[in-house]
Parts: sequence; structure tokens; C-alpha cells
Amino acid sequence: MCQVGHLDPGSHQRVLMKTGLILLIIGHLNFITGALVHGTVLRFVVNPWDAISLHYAVTNAASIISALLTISCGIAALMLSRYLAPAALKWMVFALSTSSSLGCLSCLLGLVVSIGLMLGSQGWVLLAPCTSASVALAPVSHECPFDPTRVYSSTLSLWAISLLLDTMEIVFSIHCLLLTVDLLLLGRCCRRARWRKVSLPAAPAGSPGPGQCLGLLRLDSVETAWL
Repeated sequence: MCQVGHLDPGSHQRVLMKTGLILLIIGHLNFITGALVHGTVLRFVVNPWDAISLHYAVTNAASIISALLTISCGIAALMLSRYLAPAALKWMVFALSTSSSLGCLSCLLGLVVSIGLMLGSQGWVLLAPCTSASVALAPVSHECPFDPTRVYSSTLSLWAISLLLDTMEIVFSIHCLLLTVDLLLLGRCCRRARWRKVSLPAAPAGSPGPGQCLGLLRLDSVETAWL
């Protein structure tokens, strides 16, 4: 038995388009957030011999890479919402949504650890470049390339935003993955039903209707096979 679930072909296209747009927007926001953290703070404090600062840099870089994967997944989902027929495009969206989900999950765990380390150390790792005796009163200078009175709260706020965006990326990437799996299963089912229709005088009960497969897969050749 071949079913599309509760979505008709038009609904499939609309849901894919909305999911792709959301992934595109969230991915760009997460990329900007990660770039801000790196450009304003982490590029000054990264020390290859310091495990905590190295963890901060690796986690933030992974967040930027996962944002790029999410953007790619959103673009591919938008293309699939316009052209439902190509199997290669479906598999590409499947691979990108899976990679985006796993990558964002890894970044989410890394950000949780980073925020925990920062709260535990009160942000002293971020103040390593500042050599002033009183970092709370130190101005921005060659000894401290950023404002030490705001770096702790700013970095923590940006990471909290990135944490929220990573969570949203996981949710919508999984949603895109499930939609793509539905399309892959439906395409296989429609091909089997078409072969049965060609070889048998009557279609078996429960097979998809001609309009359903034609509307979803956009294959002109299917109409000839069904008729």
C-alpha cells in the first residue's frame, strides 16, 4: 500500500518551501553569531596550549560550519520544492539534512560545555590577553584588544543565541529529513505501481491515484504508463 500521508502534492511543496526558507534564515543568523564571537573575542584569546580556549575556538568554528551546512540544506530544500522529480536532488537533500542535524547536535553539546566552563571560570580565560592588574577597570588598549568589562556578558549572550539557533536547526533539519524520506518512499512506490499497471489489467487496491503521482513527481511519462 502506497500513501503520501496527510499531505497532498501541493502541501508537500509548500511545506518544503517553508522549511527551506526557515533553514536558510536560521543558518545565516547562526553564521553571523559565530562570526561575531570569533571576530570580537576568540581570535585574541585562542592559545594552542590552553585546552579551554582551544575548546572555545573549535566549538565556535564547528558552529559556523554547521551553519553553512544548514544554509546548503535550505537551498537544496527550496530547489526540491520546485522540482520534485529528480531522485539525485532528493538524495542530496537527504544527505544535507542528515549532516546538518548531526553537526548541529554536536555543536549544541559543545556549546553547552563551553558555557559551563565559562560560568565556572567566570570568563578568566577570555581575559588572558589583558595584562592589567585590574581588568575590571582596564580600557581598550594594546594590552587588552577588547573591552574587558563587557566581553564576558557579550560572549555568553552570543553563545546563548547560538545555542537556541542550533536547537532550531536540529528541529527543522529533522523535519526536512522526514519530508525527504517520505518523497523517496513515495517515488519508489509510484514506480512499482506503474509497473504493475502496465503488466496487470487492473491496479491493486490501495495503490496511489494517477493525479497523486503525477502531481507529486511531475513526470509526463507516467501519464502514458497509467493510461
